Amino acid sequence: MSKQNDNKDQADKNQELLALRHSAEHVLTQAMIRLFGAERVIMAMGPATEEGFYFDFDSGADFKLSEEEFERIEKEMRKIIAADLPISRHEVSIAEARELFADNPYKLEWLDQIANRDEKISVYWTGDVDLAKVKTGESFVDLCKGPHISSTGQVKAFKLLSLAGAYWHGDEKNKMLTRVYGTAFPSQAELDEHLRFLAEAKKRDHRKLGQEQELFMIDDEVGQGLIMWLPKGAFVRHKVMEFAFNTYLESGYQPVVTPHIASSQLWSHSGHLDFYRDSMYDGFGIENEEYRLKPMNCPFHVKMYKHRPRSYKELPLRWTEMGTVYRYEKSGTLHGLMRVRGFTQDDAHIVCTPDQLQQELNSALNLTLYILRHFGFEQFEINLSTRGEAGADKFIGETDKWQKAEEALKQAMKSAGFDNYVVDEGGAAFYGPKIDLKVTDSIGRKWQLSTIQLDFNLPGRFGMKYVGEDGSEHEPFMIHRALLGSLERFMGVYIEHTGGKFPFWLAPVQVKVLPITDGQHQYAQEVVSQLTKAKLRVELDDRSERLQAKIRDAQLQQIPYMLIVGAKEAANQTVSVRSRDRGDLGGMKLTELVDQLQQ
Repeated sequence: MSKQNDNKDQADKNQELLALRHSAEHVLTQAMIRLFGAERVIMAMGPATEEGFYFDFDSGADFKLSEEEFERIEKEMRKIIAADLPISRHEVSIAEARELFADNPYKLEWLDQIANRDEKISVYWTGDVDLAKVKTGESFVDLCKGPHISSTGQVKAFKLLSLAGAYWHGDEKNKMLTRVYGTAFPSQAELDEHLRFLAEAKKRDHRKLGQEQELFMIDDEVGQGLIMWLPKGAFVRHKVMEFAFNTYLESGYQPVVTPHIASSQLWSHSGHLDFYRDSMYDGFGIENEEYRLKPMNCPFHVKMYKHRPRSYKELPLRWTEMGTVYRYEKSGTLHGLMRVRGFTQDDAHIVCTPDQLQQELNSALNLTLYILRHFGFEQFEINLSTRGEAGADKFIGETDKWQKAEEALKQAMKSAGFDNYVVDEGGAAFYGPKIDLKVTDSIGRKWQLSTIQLDFNLPGRFGMKYVGEDGSEHEPFMIHRALLGSLERFMGVYIEHTGGKFPFWLAPVQVKVLPITDGQHQYAQEVVSQLTKAKLRVELDDRSERLQAKIRDAQLQQIPYMLIVGAKEAANQTVSVRSRDRGDLGGMKLTELVDQLQQ
């Protein structure tokens, strides 16, 4: 079978799974109406997702759903499934739809939007097409595009997972709704496997591990989406940045540093106020001039490029900055380190001639892979976003430049070994095509981290030029690239990838010394002193706790090595070594251990 057919078969399976999950969500909604009444379960929306489905609803002040009700709801869902009720699609007029959902303000809002777009209106019925039966949940109807399976009996394996709050349309200015998460699969075996995966993902949740290991914190009084790095987390973050930054310098990049704010004139000149305003924070005044927090570093780098004339002999010019930026995110989308309002990018901009473009893209992609592999990522998925057939009014830059840039990106992917990649035609930014790289973590999840982006906007807007070999001025190519992406997001992904078990070189505390009794404190201090002199990161647990409690706490902190010292070890000038990954390693001379750890 051809690869094209394989892709089509997979696409068909994905569509069937979405239809199954969407139908399971309808069964959930119908069951809740049966149990709690239509006046307490006012439907808002309920889509299928790649992971399962969710249902958002509004309710009266006297009703608050808890996860303790899940078993009861699932029981009612099984009754609806056992009844094998037909699920049927019907097209109705706007007037008929408004009559069906006259008591539901959320559906009426959707209908207003659909009416403005002049779309066909479809509803799906579960059971008899009888409005009188809807109030009691005997039948069910929802405004829906579908698709769905043909009857409830085809829902074989499902599970309700969790509750959360969700603003209507994700906008915190709107009312907070209740969201029920669930999932469904064609078989119980697939559901069981997914539940095992979710349990493992829960253990690796970077928010949970960040609290247990005292890595970072978020405080409501400081502000949502603003990360405060505690000493251990700050150390790991510093080491990650240090490795990346030093690697960039060794690869021919030069460091630059730019301010956190700039005059609104800059953001107007760059086009951000036209195209990116919704992600920027409001301006504030300084001596009658408006300033804004920076959402990106690039306009600063352009300004520095232009502060004097440039020659082709200076190119390629590679400038890198660990630049902290600030972007507005709705509170409902914030998630630990993964989605924040202030973050630091391992940002860089490359300015080059057309003849240098291919080599610079090749180098940037290979450098990306080197950095990510150093942190233990080995499986990648790569996407190319192009201009496609969309009209020239949606993009800027000459057609021949776009063609050259897209072809160069394709060649870079091919030279890096990516023969298979996904092309998103028309998905490019208005200012240029790009490569996005996703990593696969240790439990199979894909995460978007790295981006390599061509830019035809800023060079033209700011009049970036270089004097060529012919003595004439030419407009250069400009490449944006962030290899780790956001340091905050990378750290969140990396914590979950490792399960908080940082490798020895990166661990904030490499060795914990555990005296068995107070009588060994002096020797334990000597051990700490020698390890510190060897430039190892070490802590002493001198609490008056039982040894097992100290070991348990060190394991929770994922310390790579624990050194247990009792009376015997003190007398023999040894330590009893326990490895996080290999268990009990027995007694060892301290000098021998130091040699091994330094290696």
